[in-house]
Formats: sequence, C-alpha cells, structure tokens
Amino acid sequence: MQAKSLSATPKPAMRLLVAGLLLALGGAVIAVAQAQTPGAAPAAAGPMFARGGHGGYGGYGDHRMLERLLDGVNASAEQRSRIQDIMKSAMADMQAQRQASRVQREQLMALFAQPVVDARAVEAARQQMVQQHDQSSRRWMQAMLDASAVLTPEQRAQLAERMKQRRDLMQRHHEERRALEQPKG
Repeated sequence: MQAKSLSATPKPAMRLLVAGLLLALGGAVIAVAQAQTPGAAPAAAGPMFARGGHGGYGGYGDHRMLERLLDGVNASAEQRSRIQDIMKSAMADMQAQRQASRVQREQLMALFAQPVVDARAVEAARQQMVQQHDQSSRRWMQAMLDASAVLTPEQRAQLAERMKQRRDLMQRHHEERRALEQPKG
C-alpha cells in the first residue's frame, strides 16, 4: 500500500504531523528489526527510542515499544497485523543489506591496516557504504510510509503528539542534567 506524497499535504501543520508519525514509526521499525536480528549492530542514526528495554539494543523491549505505540493510538487488530507484516517484510529485505554493510566495514578496516593507505580505494569504499546506507534508508522510509497509510489521520495525530511529548520530556531531562553537571562557583 502506498501513502500519498508528503509534498501533496498543503498545510505546514500536517507536514509536521506526518514527520512526527514517520519518526515514531521509523523508530518502531528499527526497534523491531534489531529485535529480530541476533547480534545486529545498532542503527548509527536511529532514533533514541529504537533501543530496547533498559537502554540496550534488541531484545524483548523493542517488541513492547511497538505494542505501546500501537496501544497509544488504539490500533485495531487488523491495523496491528498489517503494520507487523510491513515491518517483517522490511526486516527480511534488510537481512542481506546488513551483511553487506558488515563486509564493507571489514574491507574499509583492511584498507586502513595496509602499510600505505590508498586514498582512492578508501574513497571508493566510502562511496559504496554511502550507497548501501541510502538503499537501507529508502527501504525503511517505504516501510514507514506503508505503515503510516494503515493508520487513520486521527491516529497519526495522536502518535505525533505522543512523540512531541516524549521529545519535550527528553529535552527537559537533558537541560536538567546539564544544569547539574555545570561547576558550581
């Protein structure tokens, strides 16, 4: 199922709402993907809430995160099933890409371990890694768009509001920590 293009939404508030939804669903997709992949490395730029229970990656906490997101918007059994199917499909597609990324990192490390580092070879490896990341990013974005199409506009609004509240809470927490860490003088 394809979602409408983001550029087709005329109102800035709607764009913000859709962006929040995509962020939330993206984190859930990443969380579930890593929960299903034993030993998977954390997503380098994944949302903070993609981490599982107790701050670790993978594990049972990630599945609960998705369930809490769906509970929070009162997703129906059909919606849950469809979103889970979308995520499972995305995870299956990402298996080969994760392995390719591991191989690329190993090749890059081997290039840097040489007595003389070949700058052209390093750049070529970097470009391959960028292409791989872009491919992964496109696949996850498509999964998020597909999942967002399953939810109603009201559910997407609820999800965006929940994510805004979470972001605001985290920002306050970070500000409080910075204030406590500053030297007293």
